[in-house]
Amino acid sequence: MRTESDVTNQPPPLAGYNLFLENRPLVESLAREDADWAHDRAAVFGELLAGEPQEWGRLANESPPKLRTHDRFGNRIDEVEFHPAWHSLLGTSVAHGLHALSWREPRPGAHVARATLFALMAQVEAGHTCPVSMTHAAVPALRAQPDLAAEWEPLLTSLDYETGLRPAAEKPGALCGMAMTERQGGSDVRANTTRAEPLDGGEYELTGHKWFCSAPMCDAFLVLAQADGGLSCFLLPRVLPGGTRNGFRIQRLKDKLGDRSNASSEIELDRARARLVGEEGRGVPTIIEMVNHTRLDCVLGTAAGMRAAVEQATHHAAYRSAFGRLLADQPTMQNVLADLCVESEAATLTAIRLAGAYDRDERAFGRIATAVAKYWVCKRGPGHAAEALECLGGNGYVEESVMPRIYRQQPLQSIWEGSGNVICLDVLRALGRSPETLDAFLHECRLAAGEDARLDAWLAALESDLREPDEPGARRLVERMALALQASLLVRHGDPAVADAFCASRLGGSGGLAYGTLPHGTDPTAIVERHRPRI
Repeated sequence: MRTESDVTNQPPPLAGYNLFLENRPLVESLAREDADWAHDRAAVFGELLAGEPQEWGRLANESPPKLRTHDRFGNRIDEVEFHPAWHSLLGTSVAHGLHALSWREPRPGAHVARATLFALMAQVEAGHTCPVSMTHAAVPALRAQPDLAAEWEPLLTSLDYETGLRPAAEKPGALCGMAMTERQGGSDVRANTTRAEPLDGGEYELTGHKWFCSAPMCDAFLVLAQADGGLSCFLLPRVLPGGTRNGFRIQRLKDKLGDRSNASSEIELDRARARLVGEEGRGVPTIIEMVNHTRLDCVLGTAAGMRAAVEQATHHAAYRSAFGRLLADQPTMQNVLADLCVESEAATLTAIRLAGAYDRDERAFGRIATAVAKYWVCKRGPGHAAEALECLGGNGYVEESVMPRIYRQQPLQSIWEGSGNVICLDVLRALGRSPETLDAFLHECRLAAGEDARLDAWLAALESDLREPDEPGARRLVERMALALQASLLVRHGDPAVADAFCASRLGGSGGLAYGTLPHGTDPTAIVERHRPRI
């Protein structure tokens, strides 16, 4: 006899599986992009992440950081207090080189290997990957100033993580953040008013404010400020060599929609000491090296969120019954799940292909493809999460399901490092200033020429539109470029059923505007089974 405490028709916990080995598109992409040497490393990491880090992710988000501006004696300290789970997550990511593998092991596939590990960890907890991403991206920017790179790169690529603020040279490793935007300008960083006054010995004093400064507990920051020669890039340490706190004042922490585990702040710079990176007046070109790498991580983070959502939705449907049948056996649900899987696989292939471009120094392709993918993949994230959440019904709407955290996180990827309009205008700028970027992009898409008639027709129309790009049509143009790239990658490297479904629904005009509108003739069962994790 059943009692009220008996639980029926609920899926078992989604646990005890290897996050890497169960993600077939990621496994295949790692091997294809010259990084199969990292397969065992990723498998070990995928096994680790299926255990205690899952609980760390929950705790870090349920206990957001707190700002401590002063100590009990009234001394200004400007420290951020985190739950121990945050430090466990960040320490794990640093120990496995998610912030540094590309630079510590400069071999073919290093960026791809690092991207794979980053995507796996972002599935578990995305907030702490912000300082991980910025630290990784700071290294190529600092190389514009060799003396600074020689001093800081060993710290920023160390596998040791130490909490707390003290002179970076006294720590076994360091993390780096970034502070660009201001209240009056936002993405228009040339409107910044923070001033940089030169001092003796090559240092500057920075005075001003920053509207968004993520991860303010980092050891150093790349900051934009107006010098005599124009907008310039500076490296600003939190603690000066003698142990004195720099003039870096945290005004408040932002109360954000998502990204709850991570601290994002408003700061004031009060004659803060900093050193020039690159040349005066070349701040944007200098820091763009950092921005491009963090944009790649936005794509990776979105793909990771899509994968996590697909795992939750397909697992739930495989065990939950309604109206006399498993959800997974019902054609309408099969269509929805398959459509979500198609989007997830397309995002994964795109993200890892971009990482491969950084490995091979394909600068022209990487320049434009990163922006194109940043716009489209990240733009698809929130809707994808919402549909996956709906697959779980009311169960998906409660915090314990993890789906609300995924849903709240996805819009951030589309906003961070340039929201939609900024990215699309950046693509138009690249097309106008650097014709070689378009040639490289179209060359990549044409590698699938003759493999699918729908893609051939799409590319022919796209190439015609690319001759006269304009601002009103920027979003439409970049969307079409992204779909062409994703279709080409799927046709060449993806699962045949997934590639056919993508081309039919995204290029062939047979799909609808909502997920779950794949046309007749697709194979939803095969697609879902390819993506559902086995426990």
